[in-house]
Amino acid sequence: MRRSTAGLGRSHPPVGSRGAARPRGRARRRGTFMPQRPRPTVTLHDVARRAGVSIATASRVLGNSARPVGRELQERVLAAASELRYVPDAAARAMKRGSDAIGLLADDLTTPTIALVVAAMEREASAAGAFVTVSSTGGTPEGQLRAIEVSRAVRPRALVLTSGRIDAAALGGRLLDALRSYTDEGGHVVVVGESDLPFTRIGFDDRGGARTIGACVARHGHRRVAVLGGPEGDFTGAERVAGFLDGLADHPDPVTDVRVVPCEVSRRGGHEATRALLADGGDIDAILAVNDIVAIGALAALRAARVPVPGRTSVVGVDDIPLAADVTPRLTTLALPFARVGAEAIRRVVDPDAGPHRPLRVAGRPVIRESLAPRGAARKR
Repeated sequence: MRRSTAGLGRSHPPVGSRGAARPRGRARRRGTFMPQRPRPTVTLHDVARRAGVSIATASRVLGNSARPVGRELQERVLAAASELRYVPDAAARAMKRGSDAIGLLADDLTTPTIALVVAAMEREASAAGAFVTVSSTGGTPEGQLRAIEVSRAVRPRALVLTSGRIDAAALGGRLLDALRSYTDEGGHVVVVGESDLPFTRIGFDDRGGARTIGACVARHGHRRVAVLGGPEGDFTGAERVAGFLDGLADHPDPVTDVRVVPCEVSRRGGHEATRALLADGGDIDAILAVNDIVAIGALAALRAARVPVPGRTSVVGVDDIPLAADVTPRLTTLALPFARVGAEAIRRVVDPDAGPHRPLRVAGRPVIRESLAPRGAARKR
C-alpha cells in the first residue's frame, strides 16, 4: 500500500504539493482563474425602497411611462437607481413588445363555468398565435396578489382576472399597485366580473338576468317560493338574489311568500338547504337557486323526499352548465354567455380596435326546460 501510494504521488502530485501550487500561483498573477464574486442583482423593488416610493412609481419613472410623475419623485427614483447601479430587466423590456402568453387568474378552477371560459379563451388565443396559462387564486385578495406576482414571472402579454368581486382597495391597495406596475411594464389587464379596478371590465348583468327568471317563475303562478342564495359576502350571489326578488315582486300579482335561505354554493349546499326547507314543513311551489350546481343539489333532495318535480315543486337555476340539460327533469335556467365573455377578453388583448377601456356587460337568456311548470301541473313524461 505504501509503495502504491508513493508511486501515485510521483506521477500525480497531490493537491497542495509544490508541483500543483505553482500553476495556480502563476494563474493568480495573470488573473486568469481568480473567482469573481457576483454583484447582487438590484431589482425594481430595491430602487423603490431606496427612493421611498411605490413600485408602481419607480416603474413609471424608469420605464418612461406616459403617466405623469412629479419632478421630485422622478429625481429621487433616478438618484436611487444610479446609486444602486440598477439595470432594467431585459425580460421586462421584452414584455413591452408583447409575449405569446396570456394568464388567466380564476377563483376556482373546478367549476363547470370556468371550463367554458377557458375553452373559449384558448380557441381565441390560438387563432391569434397566443396561448393561455391558468392559475387559481382561491377567491381571496391574498391569493389574487400571489397569483399576479407569480404570473408576472413568465412575462405574459396580458392578465385576465375572473372573480365575483375584485376591490381596488384590497390589501391596502397592494393589489392595485401590483397590477399598475405590470401595466407600466407593457402588460394589459382585463377583469371579468364586478370590480372598481381601473382596467378593462367585462361582466354579467347578474341582477337583470335573475330578475328575468324570477318574473318567469311568477308568471307560472307560483306563490310560495324559496330562494337558495350564496353565503354572506358572496357578491354575485347577492346580486342574483336581489334580481330574483325584483322579478317576483314585479308581477301584477306579486309573490310575497318568499324565503331566502343562505347556503354553500355547491351541490351539497343546495341539497342540505332543501332538506332543511322540507323538514320545516309547508309546501314550496318553486325553488330559485343561485346557480345550476345548487339547483341540482335541490333536485336530488326533492327526489330523495319523493317530491314530484315539477308536479309539486319547480326548480330553476342560473348559468346553463352542460349538466343542466342532462339531469332529470332537465333544468330550467338562465343561460349566461361564458364562451362569449372568454373570447371577448382575448379579443380586447390582441385587437387594438376592440376598445380595451370600454366596459362590457352581457345579459343572459331564460332557457325553459321540464323542471319548471305552472303551479300544480302534473309532471309530463
